[in-house]
Amino acid sequence: MVTGANGHLGNTLVRELLKQGHTVRAGVRNIHNRAPFTGLGCEWVYAELRDEPAMLKALEGVEVLFQVAAVFKHWARHPEADIIEPNVQGTRTVLQAASRAGVKRVVYVSSVAAVGHDGSPLDEEHWNPGSDNAYYRSKILAERMAWHTAEALGLWMVSVLPSAMVGPNAGRLTDTLGFLQAVKDRKLPLDPGFHFNFVDVRDVAIGMLLAAQKGRAGQRYILANQHSSSLADLTHLLGYRLPPPAPRWLLIGIAWLQERGAHLTGKPAQLMLSQVRLFHNVRQEYSIAKARAELGFNPRPPQQALREAFAYLDRQPLQPYEAPV
Repeated sequence: MVTGANGHLGNTLVRELLKQGHTVRAGVRNIHNRAPFTGLGCEWVYAELRDEPAMLKALEGVEVLFQVAAVFKHWARHPEADIIEPNVQGTRTVLQAASRAGVKRVVYVSSVAAVGHDGSPLDEEHWNPGSDNAYYRSKILAERMAWHTAEALGLWMVSVLPSAMVGPNAGRLTDTLGFLQAVKDRKLPLDPGFHFNFVDVRDVAIGMLLAAQKGRAGQRYILANQHSSSLADLTHLLGYRLPPPAPRWLLIGIAWLQERGAHLTGKPAQLMLSQVRLFHNVRQEYSIAKARAELGFNPRPPQQALREAFAYLDRQPLQPYEAPV
């Protein structure tokens, strides 16, 4: 079973599992939206992370749970209630249901946000000590909750930690794809000095399946590329001229104004103070030696992943997710 099966990673994973001949149950909150599963031979069921009776029913007969579903956004008017609480408490609820349902293996999707980044090649032993960004904080706390719950219940579990995912099978623009779209549409008048670690979502899906088959219980696996990409790398792929660099003080001012406006209108801020602190002139570098050696993880290089992602955005125009205000 795959939770969050209508999302970018979840839907890609469903497709990979079916391609490899597995019987798949797709867990979604809206069972009436069947568009993501057109032509796919999978079952879809209602699965809300904080609804344990529904989750228990959805997990009946399931051998392997891929816990993908999570809130993925950096801004919310009420970040504790809208981002942190759902990710942390949802993690506990779904793992409790998995234990009660007799699930044999759990592959839990965390994020490199729970590892952190400081410009050096961090590995799975490193934990992000904390962040004032709500999404980052939710992923740190949620993965710690996952390990605590799995240990208490005796669940076989591994966690996978993807970086910024790009590529096909997205029903809407994620924050990551939205950034690529903005670059493609030349909507960045200045270079913010951000260096993101991009990985193809299809490689992450394959890595997750390998983690279920070859992973060692109790282990974390980073599913990323070794090196990050700058805006210069992206504009080079597109044949664009790199915009001038933005000084840190200007980014802070823009982010402050964006956040004030977002709280008034309810529309997400395009740049946040926490993002400036996280990303400005800090490279996201990771060691993927463990995932390579133990799982056989072999992601396509970031240049290829990005080139294919831009081509996908050309073919498949996507709209951003608009949450109710």
